[in-house]
Amino acid sequence: MLRSRKWFSNPDNHEMTALYLERYFNYGLTPEELQSGKPIIGIAQTGSDLSPCNRHHLELAKRVRDGVNAAGGTAMEFPVHPIQETGKRPTASLDRNLAYLSLTESLYGYPIDAVVLLIGCDKTTPALLMAASTVNVPAIALSVGPMLNGWFRGQR
Repeated sequence: MLRSRKWFSNPDNHEMTALYLERYFNYGLTPEELQSGKPIIGIAQTGSDLSPCNRHHLELAKRVRDGVNAAGGTAMEFPVHPIQETGKRPTASLDRNLAYLSLTESLYGYPIDAVVLLIGCDKTTPALLMAASTVNVPAIALSVGPMLNGWFRGQR
């Protein structure tokens, strides 16, 4: 049974099911997306304007979302704690641990049946893989490569 069924089709707790459905209907999701047995696939990405090395995750996450939806799943993208060692001080493994903890809580606490992890550096990769394995949620890691350098065909 899909984990998300505990949120959206729980015959033992109709009141909470109604509450969860109402919240996601307010977001614009449909009963078919939430109650038809389609898996809810999370897309965990660390892209943001604070993290230039992972900023391209924002665009790639849209493509992953399109692929999940085209394959019959319901995609839900969400952010993970940003990590940018060259833009933040002090740096240590603290950010890796915060990313791990934030993703662990998201995977545990939300109706996610499986997750696509957008990874790309020595901090996001272990953080996201550790979180998925801690919660024991099926996951696939998409290593999105190095930071874009802002140059194309010799021009900035």
